[in-house]
Amino acid sequence: MRIGLIVGPWFTVPPEKYGGTERVVDALARALVDAGHDVLLAAASDSICPVPQLPGFGPSEPEEVGLTLSELAHVIKAYRDMGGVDIIHDHTMAGPLYAHRPLDIPVVTTIHGQLSPRAATLYRDMAQDTAIIAISHDQCSRVQDLRISAVIHHGLDLSSVSVGAGDGGYVCFVGRMCPDKGLLEAVAVAREAGVPLRIAAKMHAKDEQEYFRDMVQPVLGPQEELLGELSDPEKYELMRGASALINPVQWHEPFGLVMIEALATGTPVVATPMGAAPEIVRHGVTGYLGGIDELPGFVEAAAQLSRAECRRSVDEYFNATRMAADHLDLYAKVIKQFKPSSKTPEEAFRP
Repeated sequence: MRIGLIVGPWFTVPPEKYGGTERVVDALARALVDAGHDVLLAAASDSICPVPQLPGFGPSEPEEVGLTLSELAHVIKAYRDMGGVDIIHDHTMAGPLYAHRPLDIPVVTTIHGQLSPRAATLYRDMAQDTAIIAISHDQCSRVQDLRISAVIHHGLDLSSVSVGAGDGGYVCFVGRMCPDKGLLEAVAVAREAGVPLRIAAKMHAKDEQEYFRDMVQPVLGPQEELLGELSDPEKYELMRGASALINPVQWHEPFGLVMIEALATGTPVVATPMGAAPEIVRHGVTGYLGGIDELPGFVEAAAQLSRAECRRSVDEYFNATRMAADHLDLYAKVIKQFKPSSKTPEEAFRP
């Protein structure tokens, strides 16, 4: 199968630090190639994912993240030059809505963000001529009338992730500096549990910096260590030494890649049961789920869980090979259904 992958222009594939979508696309691309398929990637030119890349794009533009014009210019070029593939998997928001995309190539897209009412309206329009992938059952349960073609959990390339002993004498928090990720709650949980907390957090955007300055910095004490934003090797080293990842998210997070990253290092997850967390964490086996008042008591218990079992759960359910196989099953179904047309993408897509 010849597969075209499109990802936005803002971060490299894989990302140097922040960039969950780009990290998933990198793992997917590698696993598809390992499975014997051809992949063509449309991404920022400084990407180092070891698959053929569509030429002519500019370097990553993290300072323009979210800007419509940069994304539109990127996806228009991607669709214009993405010839000779059997299917296109578009990981942008703008691309599937592009009216002039090729009529002879089926398109699938993944919902990487929250299905807010506004986003759901856009995806309903996409679903007329595009196969929609959700990344968790919780994500797609938020909207009842959106046609979802498949639910495919994220997966990790485990070749560069080793298991640690969890003997560093601390717990860790990894995420973005914003209220939704629950950093203040993590500080409170770790303090009540009497365990030092090491914090790895992205803090580039203005709202992230303001949240840190106004809400987080004033409450940090000697038991909390702020490490900033970490590279993947640094992040995995942090997780390997932690007795638990504290992940008290305060929103219905569509997946939560950080949880399977921690489990891959053998580190149990102590989290709130919001979003996809119950689909990832097995309560009492690979971590604990509960309200904020319950989590401090779970911290000590998590340290007694089997780190080998945490790793095994990722090996079995959240590895890149499984993720690629699930995508290939969907790609084959979409290609079989697809009927090329000289009229509209909607007419071509309908079986």
